[in-house]
Amino acid sequence: MKTLLETERLILREIDPAADLDPWHDMMTDEDTVRFIGGQTLDRAGSWRQMATVIGHQKIRGYGFWSVIEKSSGDWVGRVGPWYPEGWPEPEVGWTIHRDYTRRGYAKEAGAACVKYCFETLGWDRIIHVIAEGNIGSIKTAEAIGSKRMYKIDKLAPFGDVQCWAYGQVKT
Repeated sequence: MKTLLETERLILREIDPAADLDPWHDMMTDEDTVRFIGGQTLDRAGSWRQMATVIGHQKIRGYGFWSVIEKSSGDWVGRVGPWYPEGWPEPEVGWTIHRDYTRRGYAKEAGAACVKYCFETLGWDRIIHVIAEGNIGSIKTAEAIGSKRMYKIDKLAPFGDVQCWAYGQVKT
């Protein structure tokens, strides 16, 4: 699969359905991981459909979430990237990290690389991160890469009634 970005510890590459479905599905079965991104765990078929949606977004928009690979082990650690589906308030850089790889700074490292990519390559002038209220880990990640809380977001699918905030930054 094509490598799109590289950081000191990570490779961000195109999603490979054959290689990535098992760890993606494992990530989406964890209640702690999904509680701030819709709250519903997914079975294997649901994980496949979600992956297909992300790949479809990539085809339609020309960008989308990428698989994040740990260089030292070759392990799949999550999905991070630019995201702007229909109905979203603004273009976003988002992240979801597998529970076995949290608290290592991977979301921050990959998120910062994606923000730079969006500003420099995609030509975006502004980026948000949609973060559910109470998601302290994502709030800290957003702030660590230079984003600030901007505005409240109500009733955004897949979040339902969960209060969300747009954290973001403008190109400098």
